[in-house]
Amino acid sequence: MSKFYNNVKTAVLMGLLTALILFAGHLLGGRQGVVIALFFAAAMNFVGYFFSDKIALASMRAEEVGPDHELYQIVAGLAQRGNLPMPRVYVSPTPAPNAFATGRGPSHAAVCATQGILQLLDRNELTGVMAHELAHVRHRDILIQSVAATIGGAISMLGYMFMWGGGGRDEEGESANPIAGLLIMLLGPLAAGLIQAAISRSREFNADKAGAEMCGNPMWLATALEKINLASRRIPLDVNPAFNSMFIMEPLNALQSVAQLFQTHPPLEKRLMNLIGKPTTGMFRHAA
Repeated sequence: MSKFYNNVKTAVLMGLLTALILFAGHLLGGRQGVVIALFFAAAMNFVGYFFSDKIALASMRAEEVGPDHELYQIVAGLAQRGNLPMPRVYVSPTPAPNAFATGRGPSHAAVCATQGILQLLDRNELTGVMAHELAHVRHRDILIQSVAATIGGAISMLGYMFMWGGGGRDEEGESANPIAGLLIMLLGPLAAGLIQAAISRSREFNADKAGAEMCGNPMWLATALEKINLASRRIPLDVNPAFNSMFIMEPLNALQSVAQLFQTHPPLEKRLMNLIGKPTTGMFRHAA
C-alpha cells in the first residue's frame, strides 16, 4: 500500500468529516447551524492543538526522562538520523506494553513508552518502535488525529445541544426537525468514529514503513509488534478510547469492546505484510 494512496485516502476522509459536521449543523439550524458547527469545531481544534499532548501524558502518569536513560539515547539517535528536532521523552509506569507520540508538530513533540514495553523488548525492537513513533511526528499524524477527533466531538456536542437546548432553528426562524436532531445525536458520532478509525489505519501503515526505513531494519519493528500483541493479551491497557489512535498498537480493551470497523489500527497480519511481505515473523509460530 503506497504512501501516496494513504495520503489521498486521509485527505478524502478528512473532507468527509468536515462535510459531516457542516451537514449536521445545517440540519439542526440551517445557515445559523453551520456557523455554530464551525465555531465548535474551531474551539475544540484549538484545545486539541495546544493541549492534547499535556492531556495524553497526564492520563498515562508519564514522567520525563533525560540523557542518562536508555530510551532517551535511542530516541536521540533516531532523531539525528531522521533529521528531526529532539522530542521530549517520557516513561509511563503502566505495565501494559505500548508507546505513543503526541504534540502538534516536530518542534513540539513528545514520545512516551510504558514501563511494560521497556521490560518486554530488546534494544533493537525498542528502536523500531520509537522509529515508528518518530515517523508519526514527521508526518504530523498526531495533529491530523487531533483534528479528526475534535471534529467528531463537535458533532456529538451539536446533537446534545439540540436535545437539551430546546432544539435549533433554521434561518427562517422555524424549529428544526426533532428527528434530524435525534439522528445526528445517535448516528453522527457513529459516522465520525468510522471515519476517524479509517484515517488512523491509513497513517499506521505509513508510519510502519517510514519507521522501518528510519531504524534501518523492518524486522526490528515486526518482531516488536508480535511481542506487544502477544503480551497485551495478558496485560491489557485500560485507557479512554479517545486515545486509542495514539498508541503503536490498539489497546486490548478497545479490541474487546468495539467492532473491527472502529479499530484505529490495522490487524497485525496486515501490518506485517506491509512491513516484511508476510503475515508473521515466525517468532511465535507455536504460541497459543
